[in-house]
Amino acid sequence: MPLMSIIVTLIVVGVLLWLVNSYIPMDGKIKGILNVVVVIAVVLWLLQAFGVMGSLSGVHVS
Repeated sequence: MPLMSIIVTLIVVGVLLWLVNSYIPMDGKIKGILNVVVVIAVVLWLLQAFGVMGSLSGVHVS
């Protein structure tokens, strides 16, 4: 995956998370949980994009 598309994706995710945190009225706990989930998903995606972690297709959540 080209580096430029990774940077653009990170910027888009960051702006979307900022917009949700700024303009959608939610309880602070829910915003905190949302932020943690998004950060974990982005970190896992980056690890997979750089080849540090293998494919996530074998992961099953029951």
